[in-house]
Amino acid sequence: MARPKRRFLATAQETSSPPAALDDNHAIARVRMAEGKNLYLVDLPSNAKPLLVELPSRFRSQIWIKRGGYVLVDTAVFVDRDNKLDGEIINVIREEKEWRKQSYWPSEFVKKSTYPEDSDDEDSIVGKMPPSDDSDGQN
Repeated sequence: MARPKRRFLATAQETSSPPAALDDNHAIARVRMAEGKNLYLVDLPSNAKPLLVELPSRFRSQIWIKRGGYVLVDTAVFVDRDNKLDGEIINVIREEKEWRKQSYWPSEFVKKSTYPEDSDDEDSIVGKMPPSDDSDGQN
């Protein structure tokens, strides 16, 4: 018998809209890579050192996180423990366009264009016709 979709739909609804404001110990982070078994390496906009964060059980097998995606991290969860974890994912940012409109979105995480800027360099020969041989072979 199939599992009910209530849990999945509730989780999806919870992650679709951004909060009005972030707490002091919450931060938006970019996912660098999956470390395996629900652990992810993320980059905070202010830190040079990546953080190892855990995906809570309510998101496991419900929402998938891809590299380069964004998550909301609580960095104060594991402060009192002695372990390698630096925080916990409390929200997965799925509707990135809505989150970017918020005032707390870090300026370091600017949206990069998929296509490079058009440059007017004369050195580029892309899209130009090859030189004709008529000018070289005139006698």
